[in-house]
Amino acid sequence: MNRLLPLLAVFFLLAGCANIPLESQPVVVSGDKAGQDAADVAEPAAGIDSLTVTRQFIRNSATPGTANADARVYLDEEGRRNWKPSPGLTIIDDTFGTVYDTASPSGNPDEQLVNVRGFKLGNLSPDSAFIPVKAEYSQQFKLRKQPNGQWRIVDAPQELAVTYEDFALNYFRVPISFYSPDSGAFVPDLRYVAAKPQAGLPGRVMDLVLQGPSEGLKGAVKDLLGDQVTTESNVRSTDDGTLDINLTGVGGASPADRNLIAAQIVLSLQTVTLSRIRLLADGSALVPDHEYWRASELPNYNVDIAPNSELQGLMTVNGRVRSLENGQPVGGPAGNGGYKVVSAAQSVDGKRLAVVEERDGRQWLRVGDFGHELASVDLFGGSLSRPTWRPVARGGGVSGEVWTVVDHNTVARVTLAADGRWVKAGVDATMLTGLGQITELRLSRDGSRLAAVVNGQLVVASIVRTADSVALRAPRKLQERDLKDVVDVDWATQDHLIAATSSTSLPVVKVPLDGQRMDAFNSSNLTPPVHGVTAAPSRQNLVADAGGLWVASELGEVWRPQAHTVTDADPFYPG
Repeated sequence: MNRLLPLLAVFFLLAGCANIPLESQPVVVSGDKAGQDAADVAEPAAGIDSLTVTRQFIRNSATPGTANADARVYLDEEGRRNWKPSPGLTIIDDTFGTVYDTASPSGNPDEQLVNVRGFKLGNLSPDSAFIPVKAEYSQQFKLRKQPNGQWRIVDAPQELAVTYEDFALNYFRVPISFYSPDSGAFVPDLRYVAAKPQAGLPGRVMDLVLQGPSEGLKGAVKDLLGDQVTTESNVRSTDDGTLDINLTGVGGASPADRNLIAAQIVLSLQTVTLSRIRLLADGSALVPDHEYWRASELPNYNVDIAPNSELQGLMTVNGRVRSLENGQPVGGPAGNGGYKVVSAAQSVDGKRLAVVEERDGRQWLRVGDFGHELASVDLFGGSLSRPTWRPVARGGGVSGEVWTVVDHNTVARVTLAADGRWVKAGVDATMLTGLGQITELRLSRDGSRLAAVVNGQLVVASIVRTADSVALRAPRKLQERDLKDVVDVDWATQDHLIAATSSTSLPVVKVPLDGQRMDAFNSSNLTPPVHGVTAAPSRQNLVADAGGLWVASELGEVWRPQAHTVTDADPFYPG
């Protein structure tokens, strides 16, 4: 049987501080390895004490195997037969304590209570999404000496706790793709699957596609498959190396939806297989005359949500908007001093500009065509956050919606009415504003999420739209324990954020949208505090500090002066 080309599987390598590991992105994993049977797992070393038994139970709980066989060997006989851990995991810091409970001794020399204490970093939810959590962790274990003299756990807890390091080594992050009708793009939903056996990775990923979006993304994207679609048989590799997927329940899906379903599956599987994919529906080609698929054959659904390469970005300097490409003022009052510009944002297509203007002791929003007079909108306050643009669906024309935060506590948006006026529209932002004062807000360029700075912390929420409402849902603080004093944020990609802080030790960091890790940029050449950051796909990361503007493409790269650097500038890419 032909096998996939052998590749080095790079999961999440940890170095230095456990919470700020080196950058390591998921790569294709290939090869076959049989699942582990409980009978194949070696018994724990003889004579280990109950503290060691407890610690090793936790360390081995991260290896899913078959029915958690690696952890099950630390239980007594009854526990081995009957223990049924609940779905999901609790991820704790690598450093945790195990101590004997002396406050409530059992009085039986053959029984001991062990308390485990540590710090909770997050949960792997039953839908396989990582949810960041900042909390203390504590759990009590009861151990009993067995007839053979070995200590074993009795009444094992149903909730599994694993260390961050063990989770990173045993689980593989996969961006499952879901379609956004608002932008016509596919949106990544970061999920985690057991890394071994590797041969089963495509099947486990396909299960997540069929389950639909995670709780944090529901309502913000379209579930193309719905509850009625399943696989008629297991996902399997054939002798010629093709990955066979046979769906059932697709029924009367339109040709357009069938193509979107094919794209969703192929995009979701591209990090776990190099094979071509054969997509069937009830035994026939899912898309007529297109039975076999590769990711390279798909149209670029996300072309409209990335800034055009000709749009080099802008900056606000001393009340004016200037070009990052040549340092010159842009056309119209925004560039010639007609407005006292506090902040600004260019639409992703480059055709429109929104600015916050200082006027009559207040800040007002202006929006209009780039390079021309901008209409004053009936939206003002003591402060407005830098504007941010919503994308539009493919073929939907130029961008027509801008968001900002008024006085740190009201999320507002303005839309372009049929008569050409920009009018205010509502946002149900209760879940976000309940977290505190909002100083920055950035819509993702696919329109499904937003990132915000709330009380100096980084927060991500989903944007749920219905026919008559827009609401923010599932706000989550990212790296709450270690990432503080955040002053600015931008979307580097659909699933990664770049954040600037006022900290001298962590001035610029990169964080995935689920907050599962944090990577620090090189701070060489920067003069803290950093006060601004902008990023976009296939663009250099750009920050503003006390000395001016600096660029860097990669995490370890030394920051270099931007070609038209100037002090007191606030840079921004379209979006």
